[in-house]
Amino acid sequence: MDGKAPREYQTDDSIFAQGDLADAVFYIQTGKVKLTVVSTSGREAVIACLPEKSFFGEGSLAGQPLRISTASALEPCAIVRIEKTVMLDLLQREPGFSEQFLTHMLSRNIRMEADLVDHLFNSSEKRLARLLLLMANFGQDSKPVPLIAKMSQETLAEMIGTTRSRVSFFLNRFRELGFINYNGSGMHINSSLSSVVLHD
Repeated sequence: MDGKAPREYQTDDSIFAQGDLADAVFYIQTGKVKLTVVSTSGREAVIACLPEKSFFGEGSLAGQPLRISTASALEPCAIVRIEKTVMLDLLQREPGFSEQFLTHMLSRNIRMEADLVDHLFNSSEKRLARLLLLMANFGQDSKPVPLIAKMSQETLAEMIGTTRSRVSFFLNRFRELGFINYNGSGMHINSSLSSVVLHD
């Protein structure tokens, strides 16, 4: 990603909106981004929470004329915008970059399949535990980052398909069991939270 100056975004800043022209791909140097969609009836759903070193907006490469989701910062971010024509040229000219992008897309596809299975077969308590562990990078290739940024219970509820009150109930239980704790800057996730996901 050399030669591309990142743009800084603060928490909740919009990167692009559903319906915007799809003319670029984005790369997260630091921070996290959430993707949301809004139905014609006005219902909003969070479809992805992307960590640093992720690409997004890649639908533009496949001929998607307009954005089908909204991307916004979950925490302060540094994001590189790559014009569609530049991205296509990089993929053709730079084998190393092309491999990095392909690896990311395959990993993202695997994650999306796992998310679907999670929604179909797991309880909302397990879905919340899995989401928190993923946000803290437990079980990922990169080093765990146990402290995750503050996030509203409404957003967490949207991401796992339940109500805010259920999220509040589960978070309180996780805290009582020592799986999580709070400080002024966010939520600390303990690896012991994985016992919720593994428990039948």
